[in-house]
Amino acid sequence: MDTVHPPLQIDREQLRALMGLDDYLDAVERAFRAHGEGRTSQPMPLHIAVEGGGFHAKGAYVAFDRAYVAVKVNSNFPGNPAKGLPTIQGAVLLYDAADGRLLAILDSMEITSKRTAAASALAARYLARQDARAIAILGCGEQGRAQLAAIDRVRPIAQAFAWDADAGKARHFAHEMAESLGIPVEALPALPDAISTADVIVTATSSAQPFLTRALVRPGTFIAAVGADNPHKSELDPDLFEGTKVVADSLEQAAAMGDLHHAIAAGKATRGSIHAELADIVAGRKPGRTNDAEITIFDSTGLAIEDVASAAVAYERACDQGRLRLRQ
Repeated sequence: MDTVHPPLQIDREQLRALMGLDDYLDAVERAFRAHGEGRTSQPMPLHIAVEGGGFHAKGAYVAFDRAYVAVKVNSNFPGNPAKGLPTIQGAVLLYDAADGRLLAILDSMEITSKRTAAASALAARYLARQDARAIAILGCGEQGRAQLAAIDRVRPIAQAFAWDADAGKARHFAHEMAESLGIPVEALPALPDAISTADVIVTATSSAQPFLTRALVRPGTFIAAVGADNPHKSELDPDLFEGTKVVADSLEQAAAMGDLHHAIAAGKATRGSIHAELADIVAGRKPGRTNDAEITIFDSTGLAIEDVASAAVAYERACDQGRLRLRQ
């Protein structure tokens, strides 16, 4: 009988040691390319609502040189910080798709944060102007930090603006990220001021009401809409979906739970009006930005294929480092 080894357990600090932003960018690009080439399978997410929060499960199959399945379960309890607990907690279970072995249990907070930002950066490669230099981060939490750091890897960001409903959070964000990235980051209390000169806008809030309107967005802007990851959240005014180039990470998910969901309900968009899924662009089947004047939107709801690809890289790297230690 073959020996079944216990799964690796990879916590958040170990993940940070194993993978940097460029690793997540590479992993997410591989995931979307595989998706565009028909080498993936992912059902719709499962949501379990409970008093004070909820649980969210996503899973997918991805065939790289080795085929993997991963299932991620996250809890989200907005009131947790007042209790000294994280808002989001969870784990990613990584399996060998060939024989069903559980290979690793990984911290989901690190993977979720970094792969979400990497997906926006990947979209920015295709949908932001080549000369985009100013970015506005709307929502100055952990995801806003990851988004700024990731997009800074793919565009020559020279100036960042920060806005949050909590002005103190925006000021703290600006100080911290300016020091971390070595670029000017200015916190502005008024939303119109924060985006008035932005070439890239990232919305990373938990808002239930749309706040980014068409009148505020300049021609040529790229918008990464990240915060609306369930049907009750909304950041973009539905009018923004008229006459813009909209790309979804998943059309099915975005129509059910992203900002696109609200635009369809308002009669401002249809499934057929969406330009492409990101995988279509990465795989070369559809173009990204085609001129410097168009407004482009990436509706990001977060895909399980991103979790699979990120977890697989971390697992393979941990195995390689383990073998190296054994040889010494």
